Amino acid sequence: MRVMQLIIADPKNGKSYKVEIPKDKEVEFVGKKIGDKVDGGVVGAAGYELELTGGSDDSGFPMRSDVAGQRKIRALLTKGVGYHTKEKGMQRKKVVRGNTYSSSIVQINAKIVKAGPIALDELFKSEGKKEEKK
Repeated sequence: MRVMQLIIADPKNGKSYKVEIPKDKEVEFVGKKIGDKVDGGVVGAAGYELELTGGSDDSGFPMRSDVAGQRKIRALLTKGVGYHTKEKGMQRKKVVRGNTYSSSIVQINAKIVKAGPIALDELFKSEGKKEEKK
């Protein structure tokens, strides 16, 4: 079963937080584009303002801001999201997703534009790192 996740990046301290989006709140993201701003209250971060920066679909294909719509295309890429060259000038056809969020997107990446009154560490408490026994 597919679960939509929101990855919130905090540029000030370099940390990121993973939040599962409830089924009834997924509608808030459908139709938005990369670069749009969203209220953090949708996922329980009241007072925060988030900017959508990308994501990936259920097949793992990344979203690109320069591809319009919700479609999936095979684009000839030289650099950027979805392809990193080994040599200068190399090109390759890769499958990428458009810049508009749809119901097939399972990971949404966002960054904090305006911080809220409560720190994200307190809002989304992690379980802590588990130590491996040797």
